[in-house]
Amino acid sequence: MTTRNTILIADDFLVNRQLLKIIFQEQFKILEAENGEDAINLLSRNHEDIALLFLDLQMPVKSGIEVLQFMEDEGLDRLIPVIVITGEGSEEIDEKVYELGASDIIYKPFAPKVVMRRSMNIMELFSHRIDLENAMEARTRELNRSQEKLKRFNQFLMGSICSVAEFRTLEPNTHIDRIKYFTKLLLGYLRKYYPKYGLTAEQVKEITEASALHDIGKLVIPDRILLKPSELTKEEYQIMKTHTTTGAKLIEQFIDDNSDDGMFYRYCYDICKYHHERYDGGGYPSGLVGDAIPIWAQVVALAHTYDNLVSKRVYKVPYIEKEAVRMINEGECGVFSPELLDCFNLAKEEFVLASKEENFVFKED
Repeated sequence: MTTRNTILIADDFLVNRQLLKIIFQEQFKILEAENGEDAINLLSRNHEDIALLFLDLQMPVKSGIEVLQFMEDEGLDRLIPVIVITGEGSEEIDEKVYELGASDIIYKPFAPKVVMRRSMNIMELFSHRIDLENAMEARTRELNRSQEKLKRFNQFLMGSICSVAEFRTLEPNTHIDRIKYFTKLLLGYLRKYYPKYGLTAEQVKEITEASALHDIGKLVIPDRILLKPSELTKEEYQIMKTHTTTGAKLIEQFIDDNSDDGMFYRYCYDICKYHHERYDGGGYPSGLVGDAIPIWAQVVALAHTYDNLVSKRVYKVPYIEKEAVRMINEGECGVFSPELLDCFNLAKEEFVLASKEENFVFKED
């Protein structure tokens, strides 16, 4: 339990202060205030030690109501219980003092034993409540630390999985960093010039991180297909296309819409499943058309397409950057939305510079 060993008695009548002092002086240190201003000063200096405030309402300089208002403004009403001592009561006054945080009202003249019992009960309840709140705050801090550790572990795990996927496909180790960078660029321009998508800074950050998992489904594609140095057969291509749905299934088990990470894994799921969809319905696996394709999947689709064009693969040589830009704009690699192409052209110089950098590393803000 919290240790508070002081009672403050605020009353302009000495007799009332003395009577209350006699009741409690054997167990508590006693502070006295002759008016509301003195009470406020004593509260300010000793609030960590005060276990209870006895407060008269009718006092000079500042009233008991003003003292209660001060305590509410400073948050002391959550730390120190107040028992109002008054000779005159009314329904209106009673309601006011309770609204301002008073724990109890005792009317003069009062019986010492009754005051003692009610006061001890109130102090004990307040002390237990404060201890419980402190314990809950400590538990919340520990939970937040645990969640942060779990988040860092998940990021490490995802990074490791993405590295394995890159290694299996023999893609350059800069591929995922460039995908994240291109995704962030496109999302930034979309957020700036196309507010209809309602993208926030936090969404941009989460979608950028989620883009790293776009090809996680390739982990289960057989090497004979994944690493084939020549054109795939029709049957092999159908197997290769399953990396979209397989990746989505791998992510699906992590989706919990009620958790803090729920939306992040929803982005991962959509990106894995739909990053080969095209705006005109010519993509796979679902043949979605237009804005039926989640905008984050559309963005990663364009980023992925550009990086594939300018990168060396086991089955092709890279295109020069200017040619890749032309092919995307002219629809030779599938159709993208006009808004997305607009953002791509705004960002194309940054795309080109990043793709020319041999050891490109994506840097967080």
